[in-house]
Amino acid sequence: MSYLINKKKQKIAYKATKGGSPGIVFIHGLNSDMNGQKALSIEKYAKNNNLAFVRFDCRGHGQSDGKFENFTISDWKQDLIEVIKNLTKGPQILIGSSMGGWLMMLASKSKSKNILGLIGLAASVDFGNDLYKNLSAKNKNEIIKKGITKYVTYGFSYLLTSKFFVEAKKNNILNTNFKFSKPMILIHGLKDEIVNANMPKKIMKNTTSKNIQIIYLKKSTHRLSQPIDLFTINSAINTIRLLI
Repeated sequence: MSYLINKKKQKIAYKATKGGSPGIVFIHGLNSDMNGQKALSIEKYAKNNNLAFVRFDCRGHGQSDGKFENFTISDWKQDLIEVIKNLTKGPQILIGSSMGGWLMMLASKSKSKNILGLIGLAASVDFGNDLYKNLSAKNKNEIIKKGITKYVTYGFSYLLTSKFFVEAKKNNILNTNFKFSKPMILIHGLKDEIVNANMPKKIMKNTTSKNIQIIYLKKSTHRLSQPIDLFTINSAINTIRLLI
């Protein structure tokens, strides 16, 4: 395991594979990490095609420093920007899973010259509003009075803070045009119970790029980790490489 030390002296865990251009950066989802099947499958693809590859844990996730509840989407955006700045060279393809899809779009606004393509995997953009709406009355009351609440969903539990929702709102993208001119591919499972299947269409509508594709997989879930899903992801990388 390797670590990138940020300006706050906090460790961001990562694994990097040397290779040619364009490089690939994988960004995990909320309450996930860099060791999922998608990340490992893409890493294998990168090695087989001699492409540079980086996967990492946002702070408060996996083996990086900090507790989840002490960070927000703004912090995780900065983690990705730091990774691109310090661990990559030349043009990159960003692949974001769930929340990672939001992060890749946010980072591309800051590092647009380095980013030649985006691939969203069940991209969950601007999810703060919907997440807050889904909270119980008890959860909302605790956030108002205590500034923090324990949220349980789909077998996962984590602490959400009032700052989490404030920062999420600050980073919303779909309320204005997302200026991005490079290729983008959005892959989404129609059996996704976490992110609505209309999300890719919303992203397409609000993005200025004229080269956006949406791929729906009829029997796939939010995880997008079955063999057909992994094959589709690799095919999307091939397509982006041909278009850039």
